[in-house]
Amino acid sequence: MNGILIIDKPSDWTSHDVVAKLRGTLGERRVGHGGTLDPMATGVLPVFIGRATRAVELLPSGKTYRAKMILGLVTDSQDITGKIISKNENIPDFQQVSDAAREFIGHGLQTPPMVSAVKINGQRLYKLARQGIEIERKPRPVTFDRIEVSPGADRAEAELLVECSGGAYIRTLCHDIGARLGCGAVMSGLRRLKSGPFDISQAVTIDAASPAAVLPVDSLFAGYPAYTAADAQEKRIRNGAGFGVNLPDGKFRVYAEGGEFLMLAEVINSKMSTIKGFY
Repeated sequence: MNGILIIDKPSDWTSHDVVAKLRGTLGERRVGHGGTLDPMATGVLPVFIGRATRAVELLPSGKTYRAKMILGLVTDSQDITGKIISKNENIPDFQQVSDAAREFIGHGLQTPPMVSAVKINGQRLYKLARQGIEIERKPRPVTFDRIEVSPGADRAEAELLVECSGGAYIRTLCHDIGARLGCGAVMSGLRRLKSGPFDISQAVTIDAASPAAVLPVDSLFAGYPAYTAADAQEKRIRNGAGFGVNLPDGKFRVYAEGGEFLMLAEVINSKMSTIKGFY
């Protein structure tokens, strides 16, 4: 079995839990996910199966999230599940919260939280955090393309709709917004609505996961134009050789004349070469 399964990850499951479950459900050993979701988070988790695992590294990094934020709290995990460090009852009004959030739109730096899966010196930060260890982390470049704020159930709550680059942490965004406001803030809920080209409308629950729900691997590259290789070109593809084409520079989905998806390719100066093969 080869392809991509879009799972609507439930809360209290790790991304690894999902992969382990699907290995059994689908009877396939080669299964990997395309981007960790925290246990408390739900939503889009692309899972790559069989030869499609070769495409994990090609998943575009853009993500879309809907998050809930509580103002007036600071915790050691930057979310509602952590140990409370401070409380503040002086909550800004909605317009101040919205204005502060918009200041983070664009390119910036963000320090990964200790509860993240980032590796430093070969160790996962969250594993160190469980031992009560905190180490220095270097800020990393992130991009927030869109941050929209909606009022929550009361003055201390707000909802965020966020479009961002891979590697951006929404819990840290909430924490940083709270710090900018001077009252503190924590993330109280998170749902991923989109990962790369895949959105929540394509997702199935773990219980509904089946071969019938698996998308073909070329669905990952649907944004690129298709090219059908002639028989002679297909032979060169299967031998790892490039060849001349009358095409503009760019990336292409390449198929055999019989319809088999062969590779993601790139054309530079009228020469097509393989980025990643899937035959």
